Amino acid sequence: MSKYKYYIKKPRSEITKDILKILAVSGVVALASTSPYFGSNLARLLSKKKKYKPKKVYDTFYQLRKQGCIEFKKRNRQIYIRLTEEGRKRAGLYQINSLKIKHPKKWDGKWRLAFFDIKELQRIKREAFRGILKTLGLKPFQQSVWIYPYECRDEIDLLRDFFGLTQAELRYIVTSSIGEDAEWRKEFRV
Repeated sequence: MSKYKYYIKKPRSEITKDILKILAVSGVVALASTSPYFGSNLARLLSKKKKYKPKKVYDTFYQLRKQGCIEFKKRNRQIYIRLTEEGRKRAGLYQINSLKIKHPKKWDGKWRLAFFDIKELQRIKREAFRGILKTLGLKPFQQSVWIYPYECRDEIDLLRDFFGLTQAELRYIVTSSIGEDAEWRKEFRV
């Protein structure tokens, strides 16, 4: 019987996702490099809460380093671990994939409109953006205008950053009137 019998077996991609999330939120993780237990301290960073095998966490850190997603820098007696540009992109993708809009119990009577103007040269980006809006539950109001009844500014801002869109390319507007909205109220059940 394994000494790790109490650990949950998760695929390495889950460990990778958790490591990238921690680094994305915290920015930099500093560990004492003078400790002979540096490797095990590194692994315990995630194994405590998520119950991953410490060796898997340790191996995943070094795999991410090899892939260019994180970098280790030694300064004084500390080792700093931070995301590289590639790591930030990958962490952003994990954030986008788990994005959800919260629905309040009662609708506030306001409509949220996302206007976007992504050039034809960036068709793939535009189609990916539309796909994510659809997944989030927004509906096409017009070709490049999508509507939603609940607050979603944070989600739209995250998408703007992820896709590298400017304020001119993606606008978010909150309005109390869109004209006759009975059909939209029925569509969204508000």
